[in-house]
Amino acid sequence: MRLRGSDLACVRGGREVFRGLAFTVEAGEALVVTGPNGAGKSSLLRMVAGLVRPQQGQLELEGGDVELTRGEHVHYLGHQDALKPSLSVRENLGFWAALLGGDGTKSDVALAAVGLGELAQLPAVYLSAGQRRRLAVARLIAVERSIWLLDEPTSTLDAAAQAMLADLMRAHLAGHGLILVASHGPIGLDGAKELRLGQQVNQRMQPP
Repeated sequence: MRLRGSDLACVRGGREVFRGLAFTVEAGEALVVTGPNGAGKSSLLRMVAGLVRPQQGQLELEGGDVELTRGEHVHYLGHQDALKPSLSVRENLGFWAALLGGDGTKSDVALAAVGLGELAQLPAVYLSAGQRRRLAVARLIAVERSIWLLDEPTSTLDAAAQAMLADLMRAHLAGHGLILVASHGPIGLDGAKELRLGQQVNQRMQPP
């Protein structure tokens, strides 16, 4: 599988966010998108997810299931954890698993992997910010998808949870998955490619 962006431009609220952006990510590779606030990191991930339309340019996914749209190959983990406070930890994950096309059989495995197995019956309203983030991360495991789009995924995570997320990302790459991460800092993946936004008009991927 290969994800390719060419000559991409993004306009939000009448403001040009970026233009001339190009990148390629192969199966088993991670691309870290960096840059100052407002440079378009989140907009690029939302564009790949199909939530924002490019003002110009093309996004192409090669080698995926031809019966699925690009969005159906994607897990998008944004800034919001998107949880219902009145539902339990397990019910929240079950809701997302059903919405994303999973059968729910991996929910307990996913909760154990992110360290929430013992809190499965707890209403989400009682979770800390870090626990809420870990529950959002559990969606990546509960339903398998080839492309992970992670927007500041380490936000609110402590050191142990960041190490857990790095392990999950390495396992996904080892299984020939693709990862795009918007981040202001290190994410624990050695050898990841970097795409710096906000530095020049024609923005291209930097070598690792």
